Amino acid sequence: MCGIIGYTGPDPALRVLLDGLATLEYRGYDSAGVVLVDDRPGAPAELAVRKRAGKLQVLVDDVAGQDLTGSTGLGHTRWATHGDPNDRNAHPHVSGDGNVAVIHNGIIENYADLKSELLANGYTFRSDTDTEVVVQLVAALYDRAAQSGEGSPLARAVRIAVKRLEGAFSLAFVDRREPGVIVAVRREAPMVLGHRDGASLLASDVAGLLAHTRDVEALLNDQVAILTADGITVTDLDGAPASGHRFTVDWDVADAEMQGFAHFMLKEIHEQPRAVRETLLGRTDDDGRIVLDDLRVPSEELRHVDKVVIVACGTSFHSGMVAKYAIEHWAHIPVEVEIASEFRYRDPILSPHMLVVAISQSGETADTLAAAAHARAQGATVVAITNVVGSSLAREADAVLYTRAGPEIAVASTKAFTTQMVALEILALYLAQLRRALFPDEVADHLARMHALPALIEEVLDCERQMADLAQTVARARYVMFFGRHVGLPIALEGALKLKEISYLHAEGFPAGEMKHGPIALIDEGGPVVALATRGHVRSKIISNIEQVKGRGAVVLAIATEGDTEIKEHSDHVVYVPDVHELLTPILTVVPLQLLSYHVAIALGRDVDQPRNLAKTVTVE
Repeated sequence: MCGIIGYTGPDPALRVLLDGLATLEYRGYDSAGVVLVDDRPGAPAELAVRKRAGKLQVLVDDVAGQDLTGSTGLGHTRWATHGDPNDRNAHPHVSGDGNVAVIHNGIIENYADLKSELLANGYTFRSDTDTEVVVQLVAALYDRAAQSGEGSPLARAVRIAVKRLEGAFSLAFVDRREPGVIVAVRREAPMVLGHRDGASLLASDVAGLLAHTRDVEALLNDQVAILTADGITVTDLDGAPASGHRFTVDWDVADAEMQGFAHFMLKEIHEQPRAVRETLLGRTDDDGRIVLDDLRVPSEELRHVDKVVIVACGTSFHSGMVAKYAIEHWAHIPVEVEIASEFRYRDPILSPHMLVVAISQSGETADTLAAAAHARAQGATVVAITNVVGSSLAREADAVLYTRAGPEIAVASTKAFTTQMVALEILALYLAQLRRALFPDEVADHLARMHALPALIEEVLDCERQMADLAQTVARARYVMFFGRHVGLPIALEGALKLKEISYLHAEGFPAGEMKHGPIALIDEGGPVVALATRGHVRSKIISNIEQVKGRGAVVLAIATEGDTEIKEHSDHVVYVPDVHELLTPILTVVPLQLLSYHVAIALGRDVDQPRNLAKTVTVE
């Protein structure tokens, strides 16, 4: 889940690399580094490497004023997997002969065997990473590759080496003997390419390219790209011509800037009305029937689905829990929601009459991709819910619903979550439409209610001052409990996850009915409890659960429906949201909890956008 950037062209590469890394730092911030091919006239080309542990600014300060020249280079920001996050393990890594440098996102699973082989042949290692094994292997193959034909020996050496690698990775290489050339390859980890005005670029995410171009080519598995200032050539691992997946990005670099907000997370919370509005646009055809963004199987196959399995991780898993209620209620299909990282290891029973819904903001989450691939291999139909056009998940699925949230830079997901819930409820209505479980006017009525959501989210955002005040109390807590029932449960879990992600407070979410089966023992005098208590068929049960924790000394914050004055008799603090259909309440109730988490983290002085030990996209197991 590291950030990768590469540039070759007419301009000094260092500034391009540092600016690109600034847009990609959310992918990892344990260390950062650059390598430039210093090919100034009158001297042999050399590799100039600078890398430092810590956030990108440490590297920026380190290179300021240094004479780093070169119009070709690579940059990297790291989320540590192999080896401690220190200077020695930071990328780029350079071969022992000083000729080849590499940056890497992912994991090389068979690195130990390869390292043993290289050690036996006299190679030495300076880091604890799996990455260094790759650059030493490519260096060992270079001379043989140089004797085998025309073109780039580096590219041929990379092709040979990659055939021996196991794992999920994207890699980019430069060689001082081939100034002006970058070679890149990917397997299961993202890599995108762009070309403009005599310059070629690569990145692990389209955000790294948007300052230069919106026309992007995503490498596919086991494809190798050769980048020069004149253009980009793509081949397979045997050197045969190939092409990646080409697409145009429909947002620009301004969308990935803070635009006056103190943090990306706060900006993205406030972008939710627009993001939800975009997600709802154009979802029906001329006859008013719901359509998917990209359907590659006959709709008849989806009509006869007899079970839905939702696979996702983290926040996306919570959106899947909300979808379960909507799909079962509207489409009358049984639904299971599974943690993607566990799904394929339990030998799930799948069939062609099952629909697997895979949810991933980036479309590159390793566990979710693997779960979706396993489902397709077993004959199930896969629908992807993702935010990124051209992502691996979008390409591999049988159908896609894009969330259209725009770039989400903060590690803690906010607008991606709300738009996932909206997209999943559109999917629920689509299935209900196909199966005739709802009349057309009922589908239209539910869609109309959904189109009212952006304005209602705007109303909920007005509670920010209240949440900021409550955050001062919550920030002093030792432990924070969240609970809910029915569609309130996923939001309780999400609220707890957000709080622990960015404030580092111990927080947990529970089904409210399970309180008396153990969790109530955690309640102590003055401990904060957040209760999802909006109107619905389980509201009276929630009131009973609130009374249980109040009787043990808890201070209760209730998220309730406008007009519910009775709730004030049972709670210490109440935050109101507008009255909507019960299945739509999660899209509103999560907003106060996002704001609460944000302001608690601010009160505690945490790094809101880049919390410790986390990165935005999990591309490794």
